[in-house]
Amino acid sequence: MKNIFITFFTSIVLFTCQAQEAPKQFSEKALNDTFITLEGESLTFSSILNKYEGKTILIDVWASWCSDCIKSMPNLKMLQNEHKDVTYLFLSLDKNVGAWKRGIKKYDVQGEHYYMQSGWKGDFGDFLNLDWIPRYLVVDKNQNIKLYKAVKATDKNLKNALIK
Repeated sequence: MKNIFITFFTSIVLFTCQAQEAPKQFSEKALNDTFITLEGESLTFSSILNKYEGKTILIDVWASWCSDCIKSMPNLKMLQNEHKDVTYLFLSLDKNVGAWKRGIKKYDVQGEHYYMQSGWKGDFGDFLNLDWIPRYLVVDKNQNIKLYKAVKATDKNLKNALIK
């Protein structure tokens, strides 16, 4: 009887748990979430994307307190050297603006920088189903999401998204 129940339960779980396709576009809520520039200006994510229209964008959601983020920086810098035509957009989940700015300088993070003032549970974080950082996305020249999720700078899908 126990084996019948396990088989039945497994069948139900497999039948009802379908993989969801990664989104190809940002949601309206994510596009309207606001970020802070290094100069202290507040911008919507939509306006940030529009600044880099026509370019491939690698987005790195990170924080200076995140050991995995810091450990991945050398691999990310190798990507930057290999793909100089890509815009590197760093979205910080640091605890405050001061820590964010110190982290950029301390780790010599080269690219475009924005502070995620809404944090993990804001509209942008919710759209990403953010549960781990670093988190990488690739956005193509038409602002379509080419790669929705990678958590390592060495992920082959991340590298492939940059060369296609």
